[in-house]
Amino acid sequence: MTHLEKLEALSVHILREAYREFKSLVMLWSIGKDSTVLLWLTRKAFLGHVPFPLLHIDTGYKIPEMIEYRDKFAKAWHLNMLVGENSSALGSHQTFPDGKLNRIECCKALKSEALKHTLSGEWPRKRFDHNLGDYIIDQNVEAFTGVIVGVRADEEGSRSKERYFSPRDKQNDWDIGDQPPELWHQFKTDFAPGTHIRVHPLLDWTELDIWEYIAKENIPIIPLYFNRGDGKRYRSLGCYPCTKPVDSTATDIRGIVEELKTGKFVNIAERAGRDQDKEDGGGLETLRREGYM
Repeated sequence: MTHLEKLEALSVHILREAYREFKSLVMLWSIGKDSTVLLWLTRKAFLGHVPFPLLHIDTGYKIPEMIEYRDKFAKAWHLNMLVGENSSALGSHQTFPDGKLNRIECCKALKSEALKHTLSGEWPRKRFDHNLGDYIIDQNVEAFTGVIVGVRADEEGSRSKERYFSPRDKQNDWDIGDQPPELWHQFKTDFAPGTHIRVHPLLDWTELDIWEYIAKENIPIIPLYFNRGDGKRYRSLGCYPCTKPVDSTATDIRGIVEELKTGKFVNIAERAGRDQDKEDGGGLETLRREGYM
């Protein structure tokens, strides 16, 4: 087996284990390259079917092309697509772009709190109705007790401390010092009742692995990742007030792979264009301890 085939096989195994061991699972889809690869792997793992609902946490400040891409593939792949948001914070303009919060507080409100309360069923969420071709209020208020997430250990510091099956408490808070050992691909899945589970099938993939796999599988990726004539492209996607593109001449996947192989970004973190990371001391550990993706 090639390196990519081994990574694919392990990710497929993790997805199938999660489906077998846990009830009420949902998969986060940020629209970025990693969670789109995760979605692709899920379709492969379950013979073209996605047995989990997909959840997108919409902050109201996502780059517009991201929402267009989300809805395009929700239709094309007939996904059970859910959308959650902190409508209270958005409605009262309690956000960073409105000048009321700093970036970390805004991420906590629009992402962490929105995720927690959407997962618990406390806040309403929207569901894509394929007959109407639009979103409606989801009448199912089921709480999700496990979340499948496309994070990678090499992406930033706090994510390197994760496990494939990572327990959280009922409030989604993460105790980094209380993580189960995972040796020789032996995984703990028998957690105490009330434990909230995060599942990370891409944990050992690298940025280069992701792009080489996208090329190998011909996975459709949002064009924001490519230079479209202005000498810049996005390396990581987020909210437009806090996400900046990087200097790059890569106009396609081959160009991105070449940049990564030649070490163009060797001293530049993948999320260097995400300003909230800088406010969190160069990482996301503060936010992620409190439920951030």
